[in-house]
Amino acid sequence: TQQAAAAVGQNILVNRYQRALGVHDIIAGQVLLTAGDIENPTHRGNAKRAIERLLQLGILPIINENDTVATHEIRFGDNDRLAALVARLIGADQLVLLSDVDALYTAPPTTTGAIPIVRVAYGDDLDGVEIGATQSGWGTGGAATKVQAARLAAEAGTEVLLTETRLLEAVLDGAQHGTSFEAKPRSEV
Repeated sequence: TQQAAAAVGQNILVNRYQRALGVHDIIAGQVLLTAGDIENPTHRGNAKRAIERLLQLGILPIINENDTVATHEIRFGDNDRLAALVARLIGADQLVLLSDVDALYTAPPTTTGAIPIVRVAYGDDLDGVEIGATQSGWGTGGAATKVQAARLAAEAGTEVLLTETRLLEAVLDGAQHGTSFEAKPRSEV
């Protein structure tokens, strides 16, 4: 039943994306992936070529997990991991992970004395940083999954910014908000 509902929901979702993007004359293209697609070299190559071609054509790829065929055993786990894997797949220069918190902190942001972390050097194990799971009820995993996804992308040479959704417009305009994760140098990837 969940997979059948996903088949309908994915259609509704991409329709809403297209309506929202259409006012900016942006065309959306939907790419549905499973973890198995990323693991299978043939499927991975097909997905990469499809995404690259959409970008060449000026179409914005909307990438989502293919919930109609993904079972519990072959799921990505969360959207941050999916985003990091896609960034790796296409060799993205930068990945932006959005959150309901403005940055990664030295402890949960509600903890007295918690300090925002502006930059995480590549390979920094964040020793001494208290990273918690989600408390909001909206997301899955919280800072822990964001950090894991950031490390996954950074390992492939992709710079990562973790910031709050409400700050995205300002970030796109050049403001400095959030936490940057330094990428592994491309020469070492």
